[in-house]
Amino acid sequence: MKRDTKSSVTLPREELKLILALKAKLKARTNVDVVRRGLRLLRDVTERESLREAYRHASLATRSSLSREIPELDGLSAEGLDDL
Repeated sequence: MKRDTKSSVTLPREELKLILALKAKLKARTNVDVVRRGLRLLRDVTERESLREAYRHASLATRSSLSREIPELDGLSAEGLDDL
């Protein structure tokens, strides 16, 4: 695979304006740098969102089992305190 493959994308006028504005704001050298940053940001946000969903799912699964186990363990927490 070539390292520096040339490609071009024709953008609508409004999207090109957005690229140029972001290029100035980000102090990027090229329009391609702006697009690369956008792609990386999209990847990071997407990965973070899937990780959040996995944690949310695990938390819900843990809560249901924990609510059943707490009453069982509650009686054991005071066990042996009267002996002190």
